[in-house]
Amino acid sequence: MTKSLSGVLIVALVFVLCVPAEAQRPNVVAPSSAHIGGVSTAEIVGIVVGVVVPVVVIAVVVMHHSAKQRKITGCVVASPSGLTVNNERDNRVYALAGDTSGIKAGERMSLQGHKINPDGGSPLGWQVSQIQKDYGACQP
Repeated sequence: MTKSLSGVLIVALVFVLCVPAEAQRPNVVAPSSAHIGGVSTAEIVGIVVGVVVPVVVIAVVVMHHSAKQRKITGCVVASPSGLTVNNERDNRVYALAGDTSGIKAGERMSLQGHKINPDGGSPLGWQVSQIQKDYGACQP
C-alpha cells in the first residue's frame, strides 16, 4: 500500500511543480499584488487545490477498495492436498487456507477472505476469514 501512496504523491508533486517558467526581467515598478509569472497567488492556490484534492480522493478510494475483504462463491471439493473451491465468478480453483473448520466438501458456499500466493504448481490460494453463507449441496 505504501508503494501506491508513494506513486500518488509523486504524481501530485509533478503536477504542483509544473508551473511554466518565464525569463527573468528587471522590476521597474513594484507590483501591486503578488504575481508569479503573470499568475496571481490566488490562481496558483486554486490550481494546486484543484489538482491535489482529486488525487487525494482517488488515493483514499483505491486504498479503501484494496483493503476490504472479498468473497468467492462456489462448490467446495475435497482433494488430497485439502479443500478447494471452484469460484463461479472467474472459474478458477482456489486451495483453501486459514480457518476451514466449518467448511464442508460438497457444499456450495460463499467464503470471505483474500487471495494468497500459490506454492509452486499448486492452485491459487484463498485465505478464509469467515464463512459468509452456506447454500447447501452442490448441483451437478
